[in-house]
Amino acid sequence: MTGPQPQGWAPAGEGGQVRMRLRELRAGGRTFVWRAEIFHVSGEGDCHRCIRVRVWGAGKNSQVLQADLLSKSWGTPWSACATDGAYPRARDVRAVVDYALTHGWEPDHVGGKFLLTEKKHAGMFELADFLLTDRLWDSGSPDPTARVVHAFEQHPSG
Repeated sequence: MTGPQPQGWAPAGEGGQVRMRLRELRAGGRTFVWRAEIFHVSGEGDCHRCIRVRVWGAGKNSQVLQADLLSKSWGTPWSACATDGAYPRARDVRAVVDYALTHGWEPDHVGGKFLLTEKKHAGMFELADFLLTDRLWDSGSPDPTARVVHAFEQHPSG
């Protein structure tokens, strides 16, 4: 990976640059292209898997939608960084797109970035297996361990 790295991040794998796979998603009569990149973030009690999802709705120069998704995986005797295989499914990305479209994302705009931030959107948006997090770029954001444990305690079976 080149350029400045997100704060508090650790790459998911060792070695050189990893080729990113672009995926397509059809929603509302249009095709969106998306990719997901795996990171790990440290919390007070553990390391957590975080997936940065980026979505384009009108080509590579269109306004990109970005959401950093914190895995809710918890409750194993081993570190979540070592065992968590959480990865967003197409329905998760569709939920991110649908939410963003109703909260100001304009995919036809040229350039720029629309962020689904924890600070602004976490109280209104959550996926079954993920929470929004700002921890990849803001080390002062809420502790991911506390948030994951709270989510696990609310729904311990999943």
